[in-house]
Order: sequence, then C-alpha cells, then structure tokens
Amino acid sequence: MKKLLTLSALACATLAPTAMAAEEVNVYSYRQPFLVEPMFNEFTKETGIKVNVKFAKKGLAEKLQQEGEYSPADVILTVDISRLSDLTEKGLVQPVNSDILEKNIPAQYQDTDNEWFALTTRTRSVYSSRDRVGKLGDDFTYADLAKPEFKGKICTRSGKHPYNVSLVSAMIAENGEAATKEWLEGVKANLARKPQGNDRAQVKAIKEGLCDVSLGNSYYLGKMVNDKEQKAWADAVYINFPNQNTTGTHVNISGMALAKYSPNKENAVKLMEFLAGDTAQSMYAEVNYEYPVKADVKPSELVASWGEFKADKISLDKIADQHEAAIKLLDEVKFDL
Repeated sequence: MKKLLTLSALACATLAPTAMAAEEVNVYSYRQPFLVEPMFNEFTKETGIKVNVKFAKKGLAEKLQQEGEYSPADVILTVDISRLSDLTEKGLVQPVNSDILEKNIPAQYQDTDNEWFALTTRTRSVYSSRDRVGKLGDDFTYADLAKPEFKGKICTRSGKHPYNVSLVSAMIAENGEAATKEWLEGVKANLARKPQGNDRAQVKAIKEGLCDVSLGNSYYLGKMVNDKEQKAWADAVYINFPNQNTTGTHVNISGMALAKYSPNKENAVKLMEFLAGDTAQSMYAEVNYEYPVKADVKPSELVASWGEFKADKISLDKIADQHEAAIKLLDEVKFDL
C-alpha cells in the first residue's frame, strides 16, 4: 500500500507541471519591441496568457519553412501587403474564422480567404519643401512626379523597397504595366540623386536643399516630430496625400496571420482579436502614428492634425498580385542605378 501511494505521488508530481502550466502564445514579429510589447503586456494582464516573442528584421518566412510542423510560432506580425501575401503563397499560414475580426477589420483590409488581417494603415505620401514648393493641392497625383517640372527635384529610397514596390504594384493594378513603366522612367529622370537611405533620409535631404519632394510613409512624420534631432527635418516639409480627386492615396498596412502549425491556436486567435480591439488599436495609433483599421478608433491628435484624406479603395489582394510585375518593371527601367 505504501509503495502504491509513493508511485501515485510521483505520478502527480510528474503531471502537475503540465496541468498547471501557464497559458501562452508564441509570436514571430517584424514589428519592433517598443510598439508591440506594451500591447502584449496588456493582453497578458487581461487574459493571463503569456506572450513569447521572437523579433526579426528579415527571414521569418524562411524560418517558418525550415521549422515546418515543429514550428512553435502561433501568430506572425509583419508590415506590407507583399510580405503578408508571401506567407499565404508559401502555405505558411491558416485561415481564421472570427466574428470579432470580421466586424472590426474592414473587408478591404483582410484576406478574402481569412489568411491575413490588417492591424493598421499608413499612406505612401509625398513630402514637399515648405520653402521651395509649399503644400501640394488636392489635384496633385503620383503621376505628376513624372512631369518635367520636377526634374532634379525628387528623392526616394530604393525602388525595390517593399513600400515602393507596393506603390508600383498599385499603379499597375490601376493603370496597367505600359503606363506604369512610362511613369517609372519619368520619375527616374526626375531624381535628384540615386535612390538611397530610408524615408526619413529623404526628408532630411529636403531640409538640406538636395531635393524638393520625396516619397515617404505617413507615420515617419510623427516619428520625426517627436525626435529632437529630426524635428527640424519635419518642420521643413508638408505631408501631402496624392490622388485626392481621382483614385485616392495609396495605403499599405501592417498585419497579422495565424501560423499554419500553431500549437496554441485558441490563444493565438484570442491575441489576434485583442490586437483588432479598441485597446490595442488605440495604442497603435498613439505609439507609432499609424491609422487604426477599426473604424471607431480615432488616430492620434498629431496624425489627425495632418488632415483627412481619401484612401485608394483597390483591394490589397489585387495589389499583391502585381508584386512580381512591379519588380520586373523596376529592373527594366534600372530605377536604382
């Protein structure tokens, strides 16, 4: 009898850690710690579910492929529609059927097969010199960047950066390859210098008089305004929203997807629903100067001060479909050379 009790106690001791293990969810993220960790902390506070995060700047799709069915990943966070569509094309994610996600995220900003969902939006805007150009009007379009009046006045990062590839993809989807190639040739002819640096580096170049206009994501203006070393750059420019009288300004996203072999699927869906809810959406807006996708969550006061704009309504799926064609055109016109 004593021996049986001992064996029973041993079995309980062996099983106890599993039975009492804390709930958890594993995230692979391209989004930076300063942005997502406060949200994860709030999620854990509300649900008791611990969030484990692996941060990376590149290579998440390759890592998921290597890990296969043994991958610990539950939720994948990334930016840019091309990166999200790449995950779906490689079969690294699975659909999520959630009434909360369906309700909180507009149809335009979620995959038709429910394999990815947007969390925030950002515009691909045009920055203009306050002193030399002024505010560009509502009649200004992306197409205008190819006009002779901008000869030697444009700065941009690499054409092959995902942010620019997505813009080119959108133009192909709306105008066709031939017209977009002609536009790229015109913009290349108007460049003040070889494409280089990041979006903020282009605004710095405007401040220094190297160019008069640049392409850049909207949220970078908020970052520069709140950086004492970069505020002077921000003060030197206006942010403009092209195509207001036509198709609307090109919008890209940050988003999320459920990993194909998620070992904690129930917790993963709970986290995804939390990130699409009021608390996390408000935190995105305040911390990173992005536009929330949930319609009744307002942007930050700073972002709202830039003014309202009409966003392009083209499906992000259609934009993603033109990714390879965009890369091909950028190579053909030797945009970065």
